[in-house]
Formats: sequence, C-alpha cells, structure tokens
Amino acid sequence: MPRPPNYEFQEWWNKQRENGHELFQDKSDISVPTTSFFAVEIGSPNSDPTVEKEVRTRSARQLSGIYLIKFQQIGNSLAWITNSLIYILRTANRRIKSSDSSPSDSAHSKMYRLIKGFLILVIVLLCFELVAYFKGWHFSPPSVGSAELMVELVYAKWLEIRADYIGPPLKSLSNMCIVLFLVQSVDRVALLLGCVWIKLKRLKPTAVMEYPVGDVEGENLEDYPMVLLQIPMCNEREVYQQSIAAVCIQDWPRERMLIQVLDDSDDLDVQHLIKAEVQKWQQRGFRILYRHRLIRTGYKAGNLKSAMGCDYVKDYEFVAIFDADFQPGPDFLKKTIPFFKQVNGIFINFFGFNGTAGVWRIKALEECGGWLERTTVEDMDIAVRAHLCGWKFVYLNDVKSLCELPESYEAYKKQQYRWHSGPMQLFRLCFVDILRSKVSWTKKANLIFLFFLLRKLILPFYSFTLFCIILPLTMFVPEAELPAWVVSYVPGIMSILNILPEPRSFPFIVPYLLFENTMSVTKFNAMISGLFRFGSSYEWVVTKKLGRSSEADLVAFAEKESETLVDTTALLRSSSESGLAELNKLEITKKAGVKKRNRLYRKELALAFILLTASVRSLLSAQGIHFYFLLFQGITFLLVGLDLIGEQVS
Repeated sequence: MPRPPNYEFQEWWNKQRENGHELFQDKSDISVPTTSFFAVEIGSPNSDPTVEKEVRTRSARQLSGIYLIKFQQIGNSLAWITNSLIYILRTANRRIKSSDSSPSDSAHSKMYRLIKGFLILVIVLLCFELVAYFKGWHFSPPSVGSAELMVELVYAKWLEIRADYIGPPLKSLSNMCIVLFLVQSVDRVALLLGCVWIKLKRLKPTAVMEYPVGDVEGENLEDYPMVLLQIPMCNEREVYQQSIAAVCIQDWPRERMLIQVLDDSDDLDVQHLIKAEVQKWQQRGFRILYRHRLIRTGYKAGNLKSAMGCDYVKDYEFVAIFDADFQPGPDFLKKTIPFFKQVNGIFINFFGFNGTAGVWRIKALEECGGWLERTTVEDMDIAVRAHLCGWKFVYLNDVKSLCELPESYEAYKKQQYRWHSGPMQLFRLCFVDILRSKVSWTKKANLIFLFFLLRKLILPFYSFTLFCIILPLTMFVPEAELPAWVVSYVPGIMSILNILPEPRSFPFIVPYLLFENTMSVTKFNAMISGLFRFGSSYEWVVTKKLGRSSEADLVAFAEKESETLVDTTALLRSSSESGLAELNKLEITKKAGVKKRNRLYRKELALAFILLTASVRSLLSAQGIHFYFLLFQGITFLLVGLDLIGEQVS
C-alpha cells in the first residue's frame, strides 16, 4: 500500500511517544511522572515571598531594559532603512532625469504615464488576489449576495465586472494579436524556406565578367568604369582614420575613382583632424577631396544631396557609399561593379537599402529624384522610389564589409528608434505614390503588405501588446488567458527555424528572445511616433562610435580576402603617423577611455515590475509556463532598465 502523505510526521510522532515526550498531557493524571518536550521547569530552593518579590521586580526591570534596547535597535534599523530608501529614490530620480536619452516629447511622456498607470493597476489587483488566496476564495469565490466583509464584497463585485465587461474585449484583443502573430510567423517560415531553397539550388547572381585580382598594370583602363566613393561623417573622431584608409586602398585604378570625404562635423578640432588626414592621402597620390557644409540641413540626406550636386559628378557612372564605421575590403569594387553588366534576376528584386556598403548607378539616383530630406530613413526612401521607377536590386551575400556595433544600449536604443520611426514616416508619405506607380500589383502588394505593414508595423505592435500588456493582464483576468503555445512554443520554434542557417547562434536563442521582447517597447514607441508625426520621430541622432576596429584588423582582413597592389600594411601604418599635435592628443584620448556610467530607463523598469507582479499572480494560479516566461522576461526588463547590459569588452 502507498505511504500516507504525512508518513514522516507520523513516524516522528510515534518515536516521541515511545521516548515519553508527550506534547499534550492530561492534568488530572498526576500519578505518572512526565517530561514535557516543549517545557523546562525551573525550581528555587528558597520559598521566601520577600525574595521572590525582589526577584520578580528585578526581572521586570531587566525585561523592560531588554525591550527598551530592542525597541531602540528596531528604531535605528527603521531609520536606516528609511534613509537608504530616500537616498535610493533621490539617486534614481536624479539619474532618470539626467539620463532620459530618448527624445523628450509628448509621445514618450504619455507612454510612460500609461505604463505607470498600468503598473499601479496590476499592483492593486495583486493585493486583491493575495487576500483572496489567503481567505481561500480561489476555491469558492464569494458572491455579492453572500459577502459579509467589505473586502469580500469588493472582490465579488470585481469578479462580476471581470467576467462581464473586461474578459470578452480582452479576449477579442488577444485573438487579434494571436492572428497577427501567426501571420507574421507564416511570413518568417516562408522566408526561411526561400533561403533553404536558394542554398539547396545554389542560386546566386552571376555576372558576365570578372576583374582580375591584384595588379592592374597592362589592363585596359576603359574596362574600369568611373566610380565615386563617398564617406559621409559627422564628428567621427574615433573612426575617421580607419574609414578613409579602407576606402583609399581599394584595388581599383586611381585614375578611375574619386573619394569624397563629406564631413558634417560641428567640432572644429574634428574638422581639422579629418582635413589633415585627407591631405596626407592626397600627398600619396590618391584622388580624395574634403567637403564641409557651412549650413548643415537635412542630416545625412542633405550631405549626400549636396555632394551629388558637384559639377564633376557627371563624369562618373557609379557611386559607392560607406558610413564612417564601415571598412570595406580592398576588392569591394571588383566584387560589386561587374553585377551592373546584365545580371540575372529571379525574385522581386527589392530590399531596403541600409545606407552604407552599397553601390548605386548614378543615373538611377537621378531618375528617382535623388536624396530627399523628408524622413530619417533616407536610404529606404530612395530605395523605394528607385524600385517604383523600375530599377532592380542585387544583394551579394558573399561580399562583406567590416562594421562596428553600437557601443552601448543607449546608442543601440537610439539607432533602433530611428530605424522603426522612419519606415512609418516613409509609409505615410509614399503610400499614394505606390498605388499610382506603374509597377505590377504584385510588387505593390509586396511593398505595402509585406515590407511596410507586416514587417515594420505589425511586428512591433503585437510583440509589445501581446507579450508586455495582454499577457500580464490575463494573469488577473483568467477569462482571456493566453494558451501556452502562444507564450512559449511558437516563438521558440520560430527562433529555432530562423537560426538553422547559422547553428553557431543556437546557444543564444533564449537571450535573443528575451532581449527582442525587451526592445519591443522602444520599437512600438518609435512606430507610433513615426505613424502619427510626433516631433521626435524627425530627429536624426548619429550613432556614437568607439573605433574598436584597429588598424591590425584592417590589415588582417585585407590579407585574408585578397592580395592587392597597394602595400596595405605600410599605408595603414602611415595613416596614423603624423607630426600633428592634434593626432597625438587623439591617440591619448582614445587610450584613456571613458568610464561607463549606468543609467536608468523608466519605461523598462516599470514594465519589469509589471511582469514580475504578474509572475507572482501566475504562481498563485500554478501556471507553469506562464510563470517562467513572466519571471525571466521581467528580470530581463529589470537588467535593461538598470543599464546592466552592453558592457564594453576588449
């Protein structure tokens, strides 16, 4: 027979009885001497009442002194806790005010107030649920008619309101988000199957010609088209040397290329440093120019538009664009230019140009209207307009260019905000142009429904709404509970499918899922700002760089990819050798480094407490997968909100 649930306790009880240790004894039976297990008898040989009175008085004084000391200790502890809490709150408030790096407009403040109000709501609901749990109301919920206490009556009324008015609309919203979630999952699976099919069939763009690697002496220079290389930058103190050097050592005839360093810096010291670097390369025989605008309008788009307005641009057929933190290999032009000679195309031939490490036919830029300053995603804007004009795009997966990741979570957050507010600006501006364009309805549908709505609007909407708002709320409204497959299984399967082409990423699948859900608040906020034209959505913030890629990285990359005519080692070494005092000061500054200063992010912290509060409610309901998801997601939000990620590593 199976053991009873309290078998161990019964064994202990019987053992105590056998040893004569009775927990409870009948006072009427005084003939049997017993020893109480929980009592100690203290006897005194002196039965003098006077002595007993003095002892009681002294004991009372000692007891009063002990209690007084304990009360003093408790008071000191409470005072210390209060002072510490006040200090923490003041420090946190000061750090929040001084570190709110996001653009401070009505959208951010309104969203934070909404999240804070939601946090207060879930805390109040948790208090009700805790009272109900300890009262046993989760086994037998009270009704309004049978309620005796005020708390019981309020809880019974809440159950009725929850079932009749909150549960149905929340369930409908949940179902809508689930449908959007499944549609987006189908899109990701379709993209995955397309990638697998391309790899199995070994499909890739093919060019009708190839340039020889290495020495170009003896070659016909007419076979090498005129190429304009542009490096737009703004206050790029840390990376300007590397970017200029990487572009100058391109394995291309010097007579057939011209380099434009488009400096929008407002720091005079940085302007002098970049100009001096350009002059050094000019002295070595390279055709490189330094351009600086007196009136800095339109950000990067205005900078590129100004450069394309030069008279000598008409002599060039192609333009290659590289951001300051990108370092192309020496054979970049030889791997990309041949694909402009009659390349094959299979698919729709459109993708969002990311603004760097790309080559454009100058005629295509001119026909689609050139660079415009109407959005913060000028690269996507010109790609959409070129696609509507009938131009095709080719993506070369085997052509790589070194780049630098954002140096902190703050920089990454600003970058993601711009990347998700800009597409909504562009969608609002070009929606009518897409409908009126002469391209096929297939391409129009691809742009509107897949590129803009599904991947730029629906994805951040349901990620934030479903996992950060609806899921915590359903813990307090079980009538709209999300199924386990929505919370865990489908996101996990989708992530596994997405990383199948890159098995090395498999150990990072869980942190990736948690961090992507954490970033959903920034992406959702950016999407709303761009869609409804809030002021901050038009603010173009330059991503801060640290210049981690050293000159040795450039040399190693150049030697690995190809052998070039230019002595890259000597050139790259010479790029940092200068007699200018400013350059020496720059190197000292770069070596000194800046100590990381942690910040606080209000929205992330508020959402962390919301998710952790919901996890406590889920624990009371014994919901396993929901509890673990809310717990780990809440911890991730807490780490991000305290700025404990993105530490710089060497």
